[in-house]
Amino acid sequence: RTVEPLEYYRRFLKENCRPDGRELGEFRTTTVNLGKCLCSITTADGSALVKLGNTTVICGVKAELAAPAADSANKGYIVPNVELPSLCAERFRSGPPGEEAQAASQFIADVIENSQMIVKEDLCIASGKLVWVLYCDIICLDYDGNLRDASVFALLAALKNVQLPSVTINEETGLSEVNLKQKNPLIIRKHPVATSFAVFDDTLLIVDPTAEEEDLATGTVTIVTDEEGRLCSVHKPGGSPLTGAKLQDCISRAITRHKEVKKLIDKVIKSITPK
Repeated sequence: RTVEPLEYYRRFLKENCRPDGRELGEFRTTTVNLGKCLCSITTADGSALVKLGNTTVICGVKAELAAPAADSANKGYIVPNVELPSLCAERFRSGPPGEEAQAASQFIADVIENSQMIVKEDLCIASGKLVWVLYCDIICLDYDGNLRDASVFALLAALKNVQLPSVTINEETGLSEVNLKQKNPLIIRKHPVATSFAVFDDTLLIVDPTAEEEDLATGTVTIVTDEEGRLCSVHKPGGSPLTGAKLQDCISRAITRHKEVKKLIDKVIKSITPK
């Protein structure tokens, strides 16, 4: 495993399994905790912790009031940020965001935009005067591959957990008045779910790769779908090309995975919703 890691992996792949005991199309155990279960983010308006095997990601959403941009008077803002601190894996260094963290932040921004999970007009309180800004901070606590799937899942779960106070603008003073006693959930229009694959030897696909598998792979691809089976985005940063048939196979598996993840979120939300 240390001297010839790729040959070591190939022996397992020939038997249609992996060193951790999973089949090639098998995901690691996935768990999600929401909001009040997380004592660590009491200041967030919504939060979630997702574990995908050993990969652990936490997402906190903070809502603030702001003036809209001049060219989009009736649109709010969504500002995602992915952090890969040095404590989550030896490969990351403390300091400003590295290339991987920046790429992950851009990927999340693209997913939000392409899926239309939140329509920015829904964040408008008073056109040209006041809108919501959602700061979505995604922090990796333990990195063992497949950061994108875990991050999209944590983001969706945290947004589903957000409760925004009622805000009105006083006509006489022109000032905003916040009613913390009256809170409403965010309007989530779509539920995107990411499904990632590693490509081995240009032909073999395995789902939910670990960090070790990502390093040995000849390429990776992430498929994002919504609950209607619509393709929101395909992220493929170089590496081995995929045939149309292989890509179609990935999309089919991603649609199946979406149902599993959505069921898991719904179950957790139901368990913490007051009867």
